[in-house]
Amino acid sequence: MYCALHDGWTLRADGETPHGPAAIPAAVPGSVHTDLLAAGLIEDPYRDDNETRLGWIGRTDWIYETAFDWHDDGHERTDLVCEGLDTVATVRLNGHELGGTANMHRTYRFPVRELLRAGGNRLEVRFRAPYGYAEEQQALHGERPGPYDEPYAFIRKMACNFGWDWGPTLVTSGIWRPIGLSSWSGARLAEVRPLVRGDGVDVHVRVERTGDAPVTVTADVAGVSVETKLEQGRSEAVLRLDVPHAERWWPRGHGAQPLYALTVRAGSDEWRREIGFRTVELDIDAFRLVVNGKPVFVRGFNWIPDDCFPARVTPARLAERFEQAVGTGANALRVWGGGVYESEEFYGLADRLGLMVWQDFPFACSAYPEEEPFRSEVAAEARDNVARLSAHPSLVLWCGNNESIEGHQHWDWREPLGGRSWGAGFYYDLLPSVVAELDPTRPYWPGSPYSGAPDRDVRDPSTGTVHIWTVWGGDLGYQHYADYTPRFVAEFGYQGPPAYATLRAASSDEPLTPDSSHQKAPGGQAKLLKGLRGHLPEPGTFDDWHYWTQLNQARAMAFGVQRFRALMPYCMGTVVWQLNDCWPVTSWAAVDGAGRRKPLWYALRRSFADRLITRLGTEVVLVNDTDEEWAGTLELAALDLSGQALAGREEPVTVPARATVRVSPPEDPGARLLTAGLGGERVVFALAEDPDMGYPRARAAAFTEREPGGYAVTVTAGTVLRDLAIFPDRLDPDAGVDDQLVTLLPGESVTFHVTTDKELDPAALTSYPVLRCVNDRLFL
Repeated sequence: MYCALHDGWTLRADGETPHGPAAIPAAVPGSVHTDLLAAGLIEDPYRDDNETRLGWIGRTDWIYETAFDWHDDGHERTDLVCEGLDTVATVRLNGHELGGTANMHRTYRFPVRELLRAGGNRLEVRFRAPYGYAEEQQALHGERPGPYDEPYAFIRKMACNFGWDWGPTLVTSGIWRPIGLSSWSGARLAEVRPLVRGDGVDVHVRVERTGDAPVTVTADVAGVSVETKLEQGRSEAVLRLDVPHAERWWPRGHGAQPLYALTVRAGSDEWRREIGFRTVELDIDAFRLVVNGKPVFVRGFNWIPDDCFPARVTPARLAERFEQAVGTGANALRVWGGGVYESEEFYGLADRLGLMVWQDFPFACSAYPEEEPFRSEVAAEARDNVARLSAHPSLVLWCGNNESIEGHQHWDWREPLGGRSWGAGFYYDLLPSVVAELDPTRPYWPGSPYSGAPDRDVRDPSTGTVHIWTVWGGDLGYQHYADYTPRFVAEFGYQGPPAYATLRAASSDEPLTPDSSHQKAPGGQAKLLKGLRGHLPEPGTFDDWHYWTQLNQARAMAFGVQRFRALMPYCMGTVVWQLNDCWPVTSWAAVDGAGRRKPLWYALRRSFADRLITRLGTEVVLVNDTDEEWAGTLELAALDLSGQALAGREEPVTVPARATVRVSPPEDPGARLLTAGLGGERVVFALAEDPDMGYPRARAAAFTEREPGGYAVTVTAGTVLRDLAIFPDRLDPDAGVDDQLVTLLPGESVTFHVTTDKELDPAALTSYPVLRCVNDRLFL
């Protein structure tokens, strides 16, 4: 029996603040920042530079209190279950201290039956300032090198709370996940770990009980049932269920995702989850994921927390993000190590959609102390979450950390460490031992990037995973992605600003400028402009800056993704940094902080398509990532800018399943464009960079008509139109469009479908700066 305790909470500072110590209403689950915002005591942290004035919140102690009625329900035991306390807290019930917490990533359970009173009860959760605790631990254990002057390595808390090169410094406290009373008698299921096989499941059960009476434990799934009895002194059992007739769960694009209800009972307690039958292995040197015996090319995104205040991320919001991910053709998400272990809804959505989940343990980009209390906290959180997530077929990999091993090898850490611990004991010993004990059905990988052994260079692209940041971070043109021939790319990205409507809502600047957008990456604005060089002109207006930098981001990532896919099966994964943002910011995301799709999203939808026509050097490459061969007549043509064919040919091609084929295209010294078409798909390649193409000034006819749900905007090209795009959010912040970045040859047409429930000006829909192409202002 469970009773949530989410009502009637108040929040007050334990000491002086800019707004005094008065209590305000508190939302639970929630956070101090969102409560202060709801009370009108702080400005929106995501707007303008408000973030910079809120540092005091993370340096303040806070007290949550509530009163609730309780009446004896007849059960022998009642526990207070805290699914998420952020972070260092003392919990008191009716004046009695239940215990302390020091880990945002754990569930805590306190027995309270003897402390509850019939009638009114008072619960208090007192949070210590995160900075105070972390800085105290830092002084005790010695500083550790990392990318930011922030003490996040010294507290088991979401690292990106302390700021990142895409996120604000908003250091939170609060009851961020559910809290409530759980009453039970006789026995309860303290832990259930279904270890799935391709033809069944071994259900590991641990029972807590109030006495020594035997406890009957049952498990059933897909019409198969097993029962065992735990006699006096026994608390654990393994129930083996063989289900040879079960259908396999497959990653998206490789088959269906059948799920089966698994129910486990101990006495009157019941545990129920959906599981999927599948196997997963890792070919270590190649870093090739093998599901149900079949190698899978990973087309994925890195995932960061979708809000700086995670309690605001609703199931509906998660569903929207997941649909945006699968809408590109992605089949995987990597839960990055600077965030959190995500919610049950997150992994459940992945199960149903066939999205493979790579789960980092929460360590990122820093040296971490391994001494107490951290070793015990890390062990407890790992055991908690490995057990909690073991039921999900979507979870295919545990990874020890993000970039911490690379930091130790390449970021000049060794001298400042002076022999102090940095996390190696976690990544090479503690975490793999927890996974081997609790979840041996899934592979474990010590970190990313990583090349398979501690003595190998993590940046070696010939084995394991690599992160490619030399292009963005090294100010190189995006063609330098072609310098890499990797086995698996787990991170790479290129920046672009958020959608216009997102930027407009986050800034009070009049007029908007490039600096109106939040920019957390050092030198980021200069890198955006430098990245345009050779590809697009230097913009003279905000509108051109916005379109061209978004376009350059889309082109850069499409170039990288398509190159790595063309290397299949040598390369078996390309994971883009990143899918989402946690606030409105110029960043590497495909979906901005308000949930709007950037041009990058549309470019990745083409680049992640099951069947892809791309180029590798001078060759045309046909990529077939399906189970059926791709056969037909390949049509190739070298064109001038008027669309006239200067050279061309047709040839029959057959691309086997899950394979690539390379073809040499026709050439002509006067050609400026190359087209390649197969099976109804056609791609236009520019044979030089835009400033060198000699485009004519864009001419087009555009026609707008109303249609259910919005407008149809048809554009017919009078000249070549390079990367034609429409930005309806400039007219209606809620408007969207079905496509972007379409190149038309003279005489060709495209119809964009704009979704909106508002009346828009048809002329504005077809005019600058809503309707854009590269050569509309190239010569101004």
